[in-house]
Amino acid sequence: MDKVVSSAAEAVADIPDGAMLSVGGFGLCGIPSTLISALHDSGVSELSIVSNNCGVDDWGLGILLRDKRIRRIQASYVGENKEFERQYLHGELEVELTPQGTLAEKMRAGGSGIAAFYTQTGVGTWVAEGGLPLRYGSEGEVVLTSPPKDTKVFEWDGEEKTFVLEESITTDFGLVRAWKGDRHGNLVFRTAARNFNPPCAMAGRITIAEVEELVEPGDIDPDDVHLPGIFVQRVVALTPEQAADKRIEKRTVREPNEGGK
Repeated sequence: MDKVVSSAAEAVADIPDGAMLSVGGFGLCGIPSTLISALHDSGVSELSIVSNNCGVDDWGLGILLRDKRIRRIQASYVGENKEFERQYLHGELEVELTPQGTLAEKMRAGGSGIAAFYTQTGVGTWVAEGGLPLRYGSEGEVVLTSPPKDTKVFEWDGEEKTFVLEESITTDFGLVRAWKGDRHGNLVFRTAARNFNPPCAMAGRITIAEVEELVEPGDIDPDDVHLPGIFVQRVVALTPEQAADKRIEKRTVREPNEGGK
């Protein structure tokens, strides 16, 4: 089945207000920036996002956040986005912070048909016991907190240890970016971009992949496929300009030596 659509705008056209999305990438590495831009242009709002982070103030998910298109986000890291912090602390955004490995596994498990799983991560903290601030009021008061989660004691490595039950995540749509993909949706991710993209794709009921290089079915060796096409419903081939349009999260340079070298 040929899953290629003509444009990013066409690919996201049926994403409605209030949809829940899993969005790939880590920092600014491997984010589906073209799909996010098309989603922003569509005017959709009241989105619920699951992603490792929320971009930066003027790039990635940050452009949706800037224009208050996001109602809720579940993430593991928020430190590079000042607007994210402002909206959260002023009661404009609901935030569920989740340990990074747990967040990835919640999406992978959801895509695998696993309803929940036990983990030691978060035991003895607000993650398991409840009380994490999900939403603040306009005066800085906490108005909504996370509920406690079920725990269970298992014998593990010869000891009795407590584990917390984490429910898996599935979303209405998944947005991801791949280095290479074929018309059937089989994807290959390059180096660090193989981070949250595979589990985000697995979690989406309808997953849209933007690919930097589109190839024909059979051009990718089966052993090189990182994500099989069964998890992908739409493929958008990026132009060379779109593929090259990437941001550096923190640019660090050094002063030249006295000799100019």
